[in-house]
Amino acid sequence: MTLSEAQFHDLVDAAQALVEDAFDDSDLDLDLENTGGVLTVRFENGSQVILSRQEPLRQLWVAARSGGFHFDYDPASGRWICDSSDEPLGELLSRVTREQVGEDLEFDEL
Repeated sequence: MTLSEAQFHDLVDAAQALVEDAFDDSDLDLDLENTGGVLTVRFENGSQVILSRQEPLRQLWVAARSGGFHFDYDPASGRWICDSSDEPLGELLSRVTREQVGEDLEFDEL
């Protein structure tokens, strides 16, 4: 299934909102900025996680200290899945948060 432009933007907006909510609900000292479809999470230690939409490819990209990751939406599971590792977005975000700031944070809805 190919996502329409509107579907793609709705799905990315929803995913970014869930990410923002999870970080907002945490006890982590961080700054969130969502501008032009790019969500930047800046941790107290100076590291960042960046989620950006890649409209032409209909992908959600994540940049973290450990590298860059490209996610395709899987309508069967209703999740964003990494195109190189099959890791769901929520699992990757939990892993990179643990790697970058040493805290366990769950992204259950992703």
